Amino acid sequence: MNTNKLKGKMVENEITVTILAEKLGIDKSTLYRKLSNQGEKLSIKEVNEIVKILSLTKEESLAIFFKDSVASDATK
Repeated sequence: MNTNKLKGKMVENEITVTILAEKLGIDKSTLYRKLSNQGEKLSIKEVNEIVKILSLTKEESLAIFFKDSVASDATK
């Protein structure tokens, strides 16, 4: 996961980690923890909700949440 791109989109949408956590229905410390280890612990449901909350396009979603796997698949 590209945490920097996600944080950039959050800034663009004027959504803080606290607000995003509230919208996801989780504690902000839980969201901080999930983001601190590159989103490895984010559930599919949480990712889908983040995409909706931030109004991400398909390309933005792929660039944020699948940057490593998409890049490695493209080189095969």
